Amino acid sequence: MKELLSKKIEDRTAVVGVIGLGYVGLPLAVEFGKAGFTVIGYDVSNRVVELLSRGESHIQDVKGADVAALVRSGHLVATTDETRLREADAISIAVPTPLVKTRDPDMSYVQAAAEAVARVAHPGMLVVLESTTYPGTTRELLQPALEREGLVVGEDVFVAFSPERVDPGNERYHTRNTPKVVGGITSACTEVAVHLYESCIDTVVPVSCTEAAELTKLLENTFRSVNIALANEMAIVCDKLGVNVWEVVEAAATKPFGFMKFTPGPGIGGHCIPLDPHYLAWKMRTLNYRTRFIDLASELNSEMPAYLVEKVALALNEERKAVNGSRVLVMGVAYKRDIDDVRESPALDVIRLLQDRGADVVYHDPHIAAFREDQHVLESVPLTAAEVGRADAVVIVTDHRAIDYQWLADTARLIVDSRNATGKTHASRAKVVHLSASSASQLVALP
Repeated sequence: MKELLSKKIEDRTAVVGVIGLGYVGLPLAVEFGKAGFTVIGYDVSNRVVELLSRGESHIQDVKGADVAALVRSGHLVATTDETRLREADAISIAVPTPLVKTRDPDMSYVQAAAEAVARVAHPGMLVVLESTTYPGTTRELLQPALEREGLVVGEDVFVAFSPERVDPGNERYHTRNTPKVVGGITSACTEVAVHLYESCIDTVVPVSCTEAAELTKLLENTFRSVNIALANEMAIVCDKLGVNVWEVVEAAATKPFGFMKFTPGPGIGGHCIPLDPHYLAWKMRTLNYRTRFIDLASELNSEMPAYLVEKVALALNEERKAVNGSRVLVMGVAYKRDIDDVRESPALDVIRLLQDRGADVVYHDPHIAAFREDQHVLESVPLTAAEVGRADAVVIVTDHRAIDYQWLADTARLIVDSRNATGKTHASRAKVVHLSASSASQLVALP
């Protein structure tokens, strides 16, 4: 079976199935299609399937022209029909892995995908899980589902884990040129999976087992979470010392060894950094071990929205205004610059906390026209002089590059800047308050 599947991969007669056509699954499906494979993309969303079938992309980093070309050539077929996956020789699972309110993993999507794959599995099939999860998931959930169908993993079917490394909005690194880590249940599983990914990924990195591959992803994002927490705490330290944290960070970044630059902000967002470390923390709790760095980093990062809101309150107070009744314009609700993704965005917490204090909150985001939160729909207001003039405070949460921050500083009365977006603007009308209080970092307020 291994040789037969490898031959089909080599001559591109293998059909590739992708379960989940979101931020991870669609870019991967497109790369497989570009490599010459016929790709069957399965998703439970009728809207997503209808868009793709028309040759339209719903993911910012995937060009509509690429989708349209693959649909026209027959290399990409989107469907809500699970039975179409029977045609696949290889299946990649890229479904969500959220957390429940107790910060325990919600494995329902992975479990459902595993059961769907088991229903369509046949000898000679490769199944790869890409969804970020706790170490042991592939062996504990995916392998048993296939074995219950009488298939022997490593002989009849091949099972591996390969963590997604999608970075929305990254103009340099994308699916093809980001190295791909792959670990199989058996060495044969690893070999087949490596062979498949080498067809469309520039660099493939095999590891010894699925657990090593699963843990690789968690280490990457725990590293980022911990270091962002350190930068956030340094912002608080600098604030208390009256030092400009951005100046300190930039100065430290000049060291050519032993330091990696991380910057402070209003909190963390996206599907990865706020969630992934908790998969590892949960797994370790089942083994009676407490991941102290992970817990502390999560605590620090989750406190930043409240820290920013307190900055807004103090800034308004200095203007003899209360938060209650003040109009606050939040600039940017995406979780990072130049993308259209609000998943776990700290802006949502900032808006909620301001509203809880009685503020009249509106937002502007050039990438997000509207979003739903707690059964309410918020719509982006136009960025006009009149709108900025109505605001008692403008709070920069996401530093989109499409915004003219000099114009904003010239137009607003009060800006609370959590991203140093105004760091290079010239003296203007606005009083600007940063995460760290330093006279050197404040713009000079003109009369």
